[in-house]
Parts: sequence; structure tokens; C-alpha cells
Amino acid sequence: MSKPSDLVQGTLDLLLLKTVALEPLHAWAIGQRLKQFSGDVLQVSDGSLYPSLHKLEQEGWITAEWKPSENNRRAKFYSLTRLGRRQLEKEASNWTRLSDAISSVVRLKRA
Repeated sequence: MSKPSDLVQGTLDLLLLKTVALEPLHAWAIGQRLKQFSGDVLQVSDGSLYPSLHKLEQEGWITAEWKPSENNRRAKFYSLTRLGRRQLEKEASNWTRLSDAISSVVRLKRA
């Protein structure tokens, strides 16, 4: 049985792109923001977060820069690239189409 924190396959990229589009953040802060924005429903494990960030960086959708964090430790801050902004728009459009279709099916009433 699925848990509420399970993500629909393919949505993590969208969530990460959207989060770093709002402001440059380091990985731990990205995970915290996702948790905060979702009302503690979405929690991304390090085992999913770091490989996904690496993949997005390899695709050229985000860029990373080493800077001091809020507690003055060196951390890799991720920012959205121009290519990433286009990908975010594409992913968001696909998500809207998919979620609307799923909602239509879920709302069906028995005849």
C-alpha cells in the first residue's frame, strides 16, 4: 500500500526545479522547504534528493555554487538555469495535465 509521502514517479524533478526557482538553496534546505511547502506531507530522503540534484545538474537545468550556509559551513547552493526554467514550465504543464486527468477519474460517480 502506498504512503502519503510517496511521490508519483517523475514528480521529484518538478518539485526540485520549482523549489530552486524560488531562491538558491543547499540540499538540506531544499528538503526542508519541500516538507514545509507541503505541510509536512512530502519528505525526500537523502538517497533520492542527492542523485536527483546531480541528475538535474548534469542535464543543465540547475547549477551549483559553493558558499557558506546559514551556520557558516560550506554548502553547495543550487540555482535554476535558463534551460531549467524552460524545463520547469514543461514539467509543470505536464503535471497539470496529468493531475487534471487523474482528478477526473477519481471524481467519477457510480451510475
